Amino acid sequence: MRDWWAVAHFIQPEWLWISCAIPLLYLSFHFHSDVRARWKRYIDPELLDCLIVSPKKRWRIRPIHMISILIALGALAMAGPTWRREQPPFTEDKAPLVIALDLSPTMNAIDLDPTRIERTKLKLRDLLKVRNGGRTALFVYAGSTHMVLPFTTDNSLFDLYLDSLSTSLMPSAGKDSAKALQTIEDFLKDEPVPGTILFVTDGIESRALSAFRQFASHNEDRNDILVIGVGTSRGGPVRTSGNRFLNDASGRRIYAKLDVNALRSLSSMDISATTLTLDDDDIHWVQRRVQHHLQAVQQRDSKTRWINEGYWLTIPIAVIAVFWFRKGWTVRWTSTALTIALLIPSPAEILNFSWLDLWLTPDQQGRYFYEKGEYQKAAGHYQDPIWRGLALAHSGDNEGALDAFALSDSAEGWYNQGNVLAQLRRYPEAVQAYRQALAQRPAWHEAQENLALIQSLIAKPKDKDKDEETEDSPNLPPDEVKFDEQGKKGKLAKIQQLKVDPAKMAEIWMRNIQTTPADFLRLRFAMQAAQERRQ
Repeated sequence: MRDWWAVAHFIQPEWLWISCAIPLLYLSFHFHSDVRARWKRYIDPELLDCLIVSPKKRWRIRPIHMISILIALGALAMAGPTWRREQPPFTEDKAPLVIALDLSPTMNAIDLDPTRIERTKLKLRDLLKVRNGGRTALFVYAGSTHMVLPFTTDNSLFDLYLDSLSTSLMPSAGKDSAKALQTIEDFLKDEPVPGTILFVTDGIESRALSAFRQFASHNEDRNDILVIGVGTSRGGPVRTSGNRFLNDASGRRIYAKLDVNALRSLSSMDISATTLTLDDDDIHWVQRRVQHHLQAVQQRDSKTRWINEGYWLTIPIAVIAVFWFRKGWTVRWTSTALTIALLIPSPAEILNFSWLDLWLTPDQQGRYFYEKGEYQKAAGHYQDPIWRGLALAHSGDNEGALDAFALSDSAEGWYNQGNVLAQLRRYPEAVQAYRQALAQRPAWHEAQENLALIQSLIAKPKDKDKDEETEDSPNLPPDEVKFDEQGKKGKLAKIQQLKVDPAKMAEIWMRNIQTTPADFLRLRFAMQAAQERRQ
């Protein structure tokens, strides 16, 4: 990063011309304070010398000095001194990072102690600490690619899932780095901030290099790729279950080596690559590259602006202005009284006065109370209908939230209306609201899921004949046979079979089962892989 004085400049340097008034003021002051110059036309010079009392040669601060300093400081403040760039609106202070972790079987090689995958987990934990709250997402891949966590700043949650990762979770064997790159690229396509994809792997397949080359050439102004190689060039045996090692078909032990040549070939594509180090140099290298990429893209963006630091000069201006009321200096009391009268609020404004009004807008005050959990107060301050509706919904006022969301004709407004209507069990109206949201944003995954869920909850009309059959044998559990003992007639009740959608049943089961993060991820990955194969 360059030193601040190397980039310091003024945003509006034309205001510096005001400083030219300072020497003019001094000339005018000395001209009017020269008694001899004013009276020499009316009094004889010999007599004038006797009438003039020479002042003592003692320098003191006069109003002219204060005025000159105020003009100089005011000109500097208005010129807008700056040395820092402003981040674009609606972006995080930290650059987003997507980690693509290789979980192919060779990551169990023991050339790094204890294994490659365990050493990688330690490195990723250190990386999270260095990122200090930066948004980070986690994907894993082998023969298939799966998202473990979307963008999050919760390091404890990230660490929980990171600790549960192992190569046994992956449903598909092999390694497909190109597919992982495409999946993450689709994930980042709607991200407003340029991000960085970090591949942590023990090798990039030769067939995937063309995909990396194409991505680097088409995304140089958008997302960046970094690669950290895990392992050593000499390699090591691959540990399997039961503390055994992987062998080939002939029974010879397989040694997995880090493909250093493949990593070097990435440099020709302008893709930065390094290897895992014993110290933290690799971690700091990643963080510097992530931040540098974001700053470089933002500097090329025409919307990037410089931060005006001129407001700091208002502090010395205010301090100097206090001395304006020094005894013996002129004060325009009439104009001062008029200014005070204009600034005095009315009695009604005094009753509604809040110190927050001096510093925060109504929406900012609403956000302040919202984060404190005081949702009713937040709703009273919010002017944005979406945020006011969210605050009302959190306070339990679903009807008020519905009215607030209805003021917005955006996709977010319709989506939140659908959520509130679903809470109120007004399912048909909720379906219509979700459809309105999808009409404005067709690819909204959450709205699609909620629409499908609410549609499944709407009661369907029943067949009349089936109802009559049900009346003959009420409350029968599925697949149970009931015999009619009355009259020993041996009347056999009809068997009721419960028809359940397997996918929906799996979803319900997943929501209720108590399991570990590893078991949860293993099952989720398997379901996703099966769904991809059906498609």
